[in-house]
Amino acid sequence: MTTTPDRAEARARFVSALLGAGVRGIEPASADASFRSYWRITLADGSTRVLMDAPPEHEDSAPWLDIGARLQRAGLHVPRVDGADLARGFILMEDLGTCSYLSQLDARSADALYADALDALLRMHTQVDTRGLAHFDREFALRELALMPEWFLRRHLGHAIDGGEREVIERAFLHLVEALAAQPQAFMHRDYHSRNLMRVPAAAGPGPTHRLANPGIIDFQGALVGPLTYDLASLLRDCYIAWDEERVAGWLEGYRVRLLDAHLLDQHTDAARFARWFDLTGLQRHLKVLGIFCRLHYRDGKPQYLADLPLTWHYVITVARRHHELAPLADLLERARGARDLTQPRAGTA
Repeated sequence: MTTTPDRAEARARFVSALLGAGVRGIEPASADASFRSYWRITLADGSTRVLMDAPPEHEDSAPWLDIGARLQRAGLHVPRVDGADLARGFILMEDLGTCSYLSQLDARSADALYADALDALLRMHTQVDTRGLAHFDREFALRELALMPEWFLRRHLGHAIDGGEREVIERAFLHLVEALAAQPQAFMHRDYHSRNLMRVPAAAGPGPTHRLANPGIIDFQGALVGPLTYDLASLLRDCYIAWDEERVAGWLEGYRVRLLDAHLLDQHTDAARFARWFDLTGLQRHLKVLGIFCRLHYRDGKPQYLADLPLTWHYVITVARRHHELAPLADLLERARGARDLTQPRAGTA
């Protein structure tokens, strides 16, 4: 995590103005796939806070505050805000700890952790105020999908797309966006996965009686109104951890029944239709992620994301092969890849 002396001094001044002389230290906590960075503040009494540093020339923190307030009002556990300076790009917040779902998930813990995550997701779908939020519409989805041919095929694999292949890609993309539009629309976190869900220590307490203590939810600033299965696909077909298909199918069907009970699905949405929505929505996301992970390496100098390409690739090919309309896309992708190790940068690139 890099920083400039001027930025470090500005952080220190902001923290000191809010917390006074009781600050013991400011240490890096984490960074994400944007220009934001996070810093853990330790106080003299041993308690901690987290400072989000989002340089305003690169990041607008107003959506983070807006979406966080919506989630909090719905009884979801997002970081409490202790102070903010949007002009300088600083937000001081509650520390949700260091135990991400990714660090805690295993075969024994998965059912309990996902039960909490699905409870929270249902509350997002049923209780979060979506008035004024932008929509994950056809144009938005197609812009995301365009990242794959540019950054994965061209930049990472060095594959020049010919006219016939362009038609294959366009037909597949249109098929996916039609599936997105066919679903009921609801609040969509957009990155609801194991790195953005925290297992909050019991000592943190449940807070207000209506609030779900777990999971702690972060990185929600990109929320939109979009297809009902999007966050479900982000969670159950996570780009950082995988589960066997039988287990995923069980979680998926259990959530479908809950959506029926909540009247978010009509009674004609059977298991097969819902599973198809889930597949195709997840495929739209995973195609985008192939592009994003490569862009993070080639444009943003974050090579660690290349290590996550194989799992995302597996999802893309497996799902595309499951639906005959998308078999030509799977053929194209496999030809373009050949025997390449996806975790390695293309020869001759930085």
